[in-house]
Amino acid sequence: MPAHLRDDAVPHVRPGALYTSNPRLAEDEALLGGVVAAVRAAGAQVLRRFPPAVLPADRAQVVAAIHANDAVSLKSLRPALTAVRPRAGWVEDELDTGALPPGEWWVTDTVEGNINHVHGIPDWSVTAALVREGAPVLAAVHEPLTGHTFTAVRGGGAHRDGLRLRVSAKTALDGAFVGTGQARPGEDAATLGRIAASTVAMLPRALVTRVSVPATTQLVYVASGRMDVFWQYSDVRSGLVAGALLAAEAGGVVTDVWGRPWDASSPDFLASAPGLHAAAVDVLSGVR
Repeated sequence: MPAHLRDDAVPHVRPGALYTSNPRLAEDEALLGGVVAAVRAAGAQVLRRFPPAVLPADRAQVVAAIHANDAVSLKSLRPALTAVRPRAGWVEDELDTGALPPGEWWVTDTVEGNINHVHGIPDWSVTAALVREGAPVLAAVHEPLTGHTFTAVRGGGAHRDGLRLRVSAKTALDGAFVGTGQARPGEDAATLGRIAASTVAMLPRALVTRVSVPATTQLVYVASGRMDVFWQYSDVRSGLVAGALLAAEAGGVVTDVWGRPWDASSPDFLASAPGLHAAAVDVLSGVR
């Protein structure tokens, strides 16, 4: 078990599958180069379309631009990842939820933060995660605009361009930079209510509360120690699995908002620096 989840380090947490040992660590690390090459190549294709020459004027144009970006990225990303792991399944719907069937699966977001891309906003990336028996074992997130690539292998740590990542060392919520956001348009009224209520609950407790998209950008910030806490009321896999592994391998605590072990079937999500996790759970577990 990683040191940051020893019983004496975060005693209120029961670690989940993200923190189990990885007997195939060497094998997974050997795959990483191909996965990095795949997300970088796809990112280069989408970068050619940024910034958009014309911003969308209505919802139909937004949707059309998003689909066009996805198609360009997918055309590059899917064959490249299939070559890395030919027998792994492919999750067709980026908005799919819940646990995956047994075996290995590629969970990708061809343009994570696509809504930002089509509006000329720089917070977007290309992500890929290999999920084995329900838990991510390898992840790569490429930010074409910065040129940075964030990687993690379960049991092997998290890195940015080869440099080790560590989460924040903060221990007081009143000094914390925290964030949340929507997983997708058209959330039901109950989910929107929880997003609103949790933001209201966190505003007086944290130093600054950010509400933004996409989730992966904020999870990269948590893994890098730039943000301290991120939560989301969602089980959309593609926006969480890569970032969850990055945050966990950077020393963060990843659970649901009640502090229970997180997996792809969990209805909500929390990633935090270890010293802030109990306080974050205290705030969020009171939201109905």
